[in-house]
Amino acid sequence: MNKVNKPIMKKIFLLLLFILILISCKENKPKLVKDAAYENKIDALISKMTLEEKIGQTNLRGVSSRAKILPKDLKESVKKGNVGAFLNIMNLDYVDELQRLAIEESPNGIPLIFGRDVIHGFKTLFPIPLGLAATWDAQIVEKSSEIAAFEASAAGIRWTFAPMLDIARDSRWGRIAESPGEDTYLATILGEAYIKGFQGDDLSNPHRIAASAKHYIAYGAAIGGRDYNTVNLSEPLLRNVYLPPFKSAIDAGAATVMSSFNEINGIPATGNEFLLKDVLRGELKFDGFVVSDWNSVIEMIAHGFARDEKHAGELAAKGGLDMEMTSEAYENHLKELIKENRVTIEELNEFVRNILRIKFRLGLFQNPYRSKKHTGNFYAEKHLKEAKKAAMRSTVLLKNKNSILPISTKTKVAIIGPLANAPHEQLGTWAFDGEKEHTNTPLTAYRNANANFKFAKGLTHSRDISKKGFKKAIEIAKKSDVILFFGGEEAILSGEAHSRANIDLPGAQEELIQELAKTGKPIVLIIMAGRPITITNIIEKTDAVLMAWHPGTMGGEALYEVLHGINSPEGRLPVSWPKIAGQLPFFYNHKNTGRPADSASFIPMEKIPIAAWQSSLGNDSHYLDAGFTPHFPFGYGLTYTSFNYSEMSISKNAIHFNEDLEVKVSIKNTGEKDGKELVQLYVQDIVGSITRPVKELKRFKHVFLKSGETREISFKISSKDLEFVNHKIIKAAEEGAFNLWVGPNAAQGLKTSFILQK
Repeated sequence: MNKVNKPIMKKIFLLLLFILILISCKENKPKLVKDAAYENKIDALISKMTLEEKIGQTNLRGVSSRAKILPKDLKESVKKGNVGAFLNIMNLDYVDELQRLAIEESPNGIPLIFGRDVIHGFKTLFPIPLGLAATWDAQIVEKSSEIAAFEASAAGIRWTFAPMLDIARDSRWGRIAESPGEDTYLATILGEAYIKGFQGDDLSNPHRIAASAKHYIAYGAAIGGRDYNTVNLSEPLLRNVYLPPFKSAIDAGAATVMSSFNEINGIPATGNEFLLKDVLRGELKFDGFVVSDWNSVIEMIAHGFARDEKHAGELAAKGGLDMEMTSEAYENHLKELIKENRVTIEELNEFVRNILRIKFRLGLFQNPYRSKKHTGNFYAEKHLKEAKKAAMRSTVLLKNKNSILPISTKTKVAIIGPLANAPHEQLGTWAFDGEKEHTNTPLTAYRNANANFKFAKGLTHSRDISKKGFKKAIEIAKKSDVILFFGGEEAILSGEAHSRANIDLPGAQEELIQELAKTGKPIVLIIMAGRPITITNIIEKTDAVLMAWHPGTMGGEALYEVLHGINSPEGRLPVSWPKIAGQLPFFYNHKNTGRPADSASFIPMEKIPIAAWQSSLGNDSHYLDAGFTPHFPFGYGLTYTSFNYSEMSISKNAIHFNEDLEVKVSIKNTGEKDGKELVQLYVQDIVGSITRPVKELKRFKHVFLKSGETREISFKISSKDLEFVNHKIIKAAEEGAFNLWVGPNAAQGLKTSFILQK
């Protein structure tokens, strides 16, 4: 009887185990829990694969979008199983043919993954990621990536090289446009939202795509804000600031991770065993696959870390890199490296196992072909509606003298500036698949609204230095009630490889604004850019300043409604806004020096007497010509109403490690309009075993209040929120005193203090 029942009992046990795994997947992080059935299939498949096929899985190839036919040698490589994935294949016939060859003619029928840089939309483009970060809204971010996945998957794309989770503290860096900003806490929240949006609850859903958390790691800390540059960081700084967004993304189930271009403390990220194996695999328990950035394997030669292509391949493999993008060090040399015992077959098998695991989770073995019934609903009304909402919510009002905004729809408007009707530029960086023909520009929106306006570019593009168009622009300005100047920088001036040392308005924009100011008409400056733009030279000539970032497909309508008060601006800065580029890098959560800057002791350069006796004027850390504060602080943003903070209280003056601290504050809408406030909570660990930042964001809430309405807002924090990695690389909270602020940005707020004790 027992002999008969043993197989049955085994099956029951395995069934129960499978159910528990499924429950765990639903409740925990589904993409990170290894499915036993998949793992068995992966092992069986690997056992049948030749060495060449295994190496092929590590090979990510691309084809020129201009190619009229698929190269014969490429097709043969797919037939042999020597290619694992493709990027940037946008010809649907090519997608179908390459997948057919892989499934039907390769030795083991292993499907291909098709990847693409789907960064802030596919066809329907949302604001650039820095703009999306300005919403401080995880739901908007998640929805934007969900729509991007839906549209992209119709083109056979099942993998995106996004989200970028690099903390960016230097506005000169071109890729700040792709970042979630300067703050770690905000980045962790938005990173998780991106993963959920792209991947959903079920990665095998054909309308979802695998995400790639990038760039691992600390790419945003490149010296001087120069792209691809060296990074030098202490390990506590690496772990406290740059690592948490990646942990959040991996905990949310990120299918892949992309290694960064930069070196970190002397070792390029692509060949960094400590980061890829010890931290990513060991500590974060990542079980997807790691792909290099474009050519970054062989770029280790230029870094001076690898002797040649073969050595680069060896270093990447020993470092734990699973897949190589575009360069061919693995394809050309892994076989030889294995023969020489410089790379083991076990290491290669692990790469293949990680790659196949994601292919199984994507459901590619069951449904390898794109659905020809899936149209993507490009530019669907509901997609455009969400893009418009995101553009409105990302808009940050920086200045509003005498409440010039909003303006009446009956107001006679002069629309001037190079970006008032620049559909391509409005889309921003990494807008490969968006089409300018579908872009709603501000000029389009004003025309559609039959508004009372005149239009003159003044400048043909953002870098234009010619003054030929000034005359017409000034003429229409004189006949208007208000000037709307749409300036900033073209899309190509930000993004990868487009760092700027000077981040003023390019071209003759400042000169044109100076001339327009002479008309005496109020000027509203609307900036479209991939980064904060220094406007110290001309801000006094303006009455209002609105930061629109590169707002995407529906930016025009969104801006029209914000300018005319149909909707109020709700965005808040995800980065500190410098006065001049010389202040950079600049971030709110810096550490104090031994002589912290102070407004009471600061002496500006113009007040220093001529022939003054040498002394340590001011005795603190600052710039003589720029002070120590930003133009606008992190978290800053105005609305069309005003708010007052009062009656802040905390539940206890001292909490234990196992207790919560409840913080309450009253917020009143003291203006005449309804509006939404972003309430922010910051904490300072006053004394630590290593020096701690002057402030750190720990919580925030969006609060809508009617005119005159008062509401009590509460937050809870615990010792978990106070943890940091110390010099011994131990993460823990420490006993002691803490300051706490609740307010509208990092520079303002009500203050209290509490003690953490055992």
